[in-house]
Amino acid sequence: MLLAIDVGNTQTVIGLYRGADADEPAAEGTSRCEQGLLDHWRIATNAARTADEHALVVQEFLGFHGFSFDDDIDGIVISSVVPRATAAFREMTERYFGFRPVVIEPGVRTGMPVLTDNPREVGADRIANAVAAIDVYGGPAVVIDFGTATTYDAISADGELLGCAIAPGIDISLDALYQRADALRRIELVEPRSVVGRTTVDALQAGAIYGFAGQVDGIVDRMVDEVGDDATILATGGLASLIAPYTRTIEHIEPWLTLHGLRLVFAKNL
Repeated sequence: MLLAIDVGNTQTVIGLYRGADADEPAAEGTSRCEQGLLDHWRIATNAARTADEHALVVQEFLGFHGFSFDDDIDGIVISSVVPRATAAFREMTERYFGFRPVVIEPGVRTGMPVLTDNPREVGADRIANAVAAIDVYGGPAVVIDFGTATTYDAISADGELLGCAIAPGIDISLDALYQRADALRRIELVEPRSVVGRTTVDALQAGAIYGFAGQVDGIVDRMVDEVGDDATILATGGLASLIAPYTRTIEHIEPWLTLHGLRLVFAKNL
């Protein structure tokens, strides 16, 4: 079995796949990104967490299914935008599993040409997303990832990562607002009742949801002008399912896009 680990600035997502083969038969109603995905877990990213602590967490998760380090896991693939966490997960893999992980970094085969001015600065999660998007939908495509930052990656018809736009994420944007506006209290992000809020809570919800939906449509419209009108527009990340229904442009929501991309990269490096 394969562990796919996506370390973001705020949260880390761990997926347990039956194996590295992304072409195994899928259950009815299951998307390609979910094929063979046995379970997934989400934890807070903590750069101070040691390799031993990561091992304890992973061991607990595997134990839910009756699996163990020694007998069941034969591969680990990692994307990370937190260097200290990358090092800790790498050490965990080598010490507790007895093999080296595949880490998306320079020198690893991804099959994704990166045409930015400095490919080394492109986040590993963005590369994984692009690999998965091309596998599932082909190009051209625009991938929107709602994370700590909201990223918009443009992929050409030839399957090349052309570049991206990066905007502050929804949560950190609201955090900045709360910190600077003493009269505004923290709210739960839920479906707004109307774009015209009749209470402060309603107004904040409307501004957040409709505001970011408008950002999505505005950026995507401009990207489509560059990559082609036939581009597939897909979204991933924790808040994708909340924002997408209020957009005009998002066509597909793929919660496990990054994990699927990690599995594909792992297979290219066997």
